[in-house]
Amino acid sequence: MSVLTVMEGDMLAPAFARVQAEIDSAFDAFLPVPRDGRARLVEAMRHAAIGGGKRVRPLLLAATAELFAVSRTSAINAACAVEAIHCYSLIHDDLPCMDDDALRHGKPTVHKAFGEATAVLAGDSLHALAFDILTQPDTSSDPFCQAELVACLARASGHEGMAGGQMMDMAAEDAAYDIAQVTRLQQLKTGALLAASVEMGAILGRVPPEGRGPLRAYARDIGLAFQIADDLLDVEGDAALAGKALRKDEGQGKATFVTLMGADKARAQAELLARQAAGHLDGYGQEARLLQALARFIVERDH
Repeated sequence: MSVLTVMEGDMLAPAFARVQAEIDSAFDAFLPVPRDGRARLVEAMRHAAIGGGKRVRPLLLAATAELFAVSRTSAINAACAVEAIHCYSLIHDDLPCMDDDALRHGKPTVHKAFGEATAVLAGDSLHALAFDILTQPDTSSDPFCQAELVACLARASGHEGMAGGQMMDMAAEDAAYDIAQVTRLQQLKTGALLAASVEMGAILGRVPPEGRGPLRAYARDIGLAFQIADDLLDVEGDAALAGKALRKDEGQGKATFVTLMGADKARAQAELLARQAAGHLDGYGQEARLLQALARFIVERDH
C-alpha cells in the first residue's frame, strides 16, 4: 500500500517540475560553450548536467531554504553546486575503471558519448564548478556563509563522505559486509550528499548549528531510506524506467540491505524511516509539508 497520498503527489509533481527547469536553466547559464578547444569539454559537462535526473538533492535544498525565507536564486545556485558534485560523481562512477556503465538517465554515459579522457576532465570540471558557484555573490554575499557552504559540501564529497563511501563500495566486492558496515557505507556514499543538501538550505537560512538537530535527523533517515529504495529497485525495478543498468549488485556478489534483510523487511524498514523522517519535522508545522512528502516519495519512487 502506498504511503504517498494523492495530496502529496499533487504537491510534489509541480515542485519537481519547477526545480528541474530551474536547475537546467542555471546550468545552461553557468556552462556556455566556448568557441575554442574547450568546447568538447563543456559539451560533455552539459551532457551530464542538463536534462537528466530526478533532482531530489536540489529539491531538498530548495525546500529547506524555503522554510527560512531564503531567496530562490540563492537556493537554486547552491542546489546547482550540489548537483554539479552529484553529476561529477556519476561521470566517474560510470567509467570503465569503476562501474563501466553505458547508460545513465536514459542516454549514453559521458565516456561513451565523448571518450574516457574527456569524461574525466568533465567530472573534474564539474567538481570545480560546484565550489565556484558557492562563492558567487548571487549565492550569498556573506563570506562566512560562503565558507560554511563550501566546507559542508567539501566534507560531504570527499573521503569523509561520498568518495569514501564509493571506496567502501569497491572494497565490498572482496569482503563480507554486515548490516552495520553496509549502513555506514551508504551513509557516506548516498547519505552524505543528501544530508548536505538539507544542511546547506539551513546554512543559507542562517540557522545556527545547534538549531539544525531536527533537520539533521530528517536527513539521516531519508539518506538510509533512499538507499534501501535503490537496493529494492536494483532487484525489482524496470531498467527502462530507471534509465540505467540494474541487477548489478547481485551480479557482483555485494551485500546490500535487500540481500541482508530480505525484500519485505527492507521495504518495511524504508517505510519506517520515511515516517520517522517526516516526524522529525512536525515542529515546523505546515511549512514542512513538502519535505515530509519528499521523505515518502523517496521510498515510493519507481526509478
